[in-house]
Amino acid sequence: MGVTAFLKLYLLTAIVFFVIDLVWLGVVAVNFYNRHLGHLLAGQVRWVPAVLFYLIFIAGLLVFAVQPGLSDGSLWRAVLLGAFLGFVAYAAFDLTCLALFKNFPVVVVVVDMIWGSCLSAIVACAGYGIGRWLGIGS
Repeated sequence: MGVTAFLKLYLLTAIVFFVIDLVWLGVVAVNFYNRHLGHLLAGQVRWVPAVLFYLIFIAGLLVFAVQPGLSDGSLWRAVLLGAFLGFVAYAAFDLTCLALFKNFPVVVVVVDMIWGSCLSAIVACAGYGIGRWLGIGS
């Protein structure tokens, strides 16, 4: 895949990721996180580290899930690899928090790992569809 095609795929997939995750964090689960983590939350979002996570993670989804799916012409491969990558990444964060922070809520760990898996599967699916639309893959 050429650089231009990758950048188009990256940008369009990033938009999907941002929209879905911002709806989750800002609308669907905002009360859940405030109730369980309110004492830990900063008054304002620190956008630089947040955006850096998104940029790095979306690149990971493209490299480790979407591209293998496109190469094989397999939506299911992209989705399953995306779900697994989301599970691993969110588990790394949440289980580290559980290990290091006093009284870190187990319910947050479970919900967040499920969310990371689902979000990543959905975004990998969208990235696969976008890639096919752009003419990338088999």
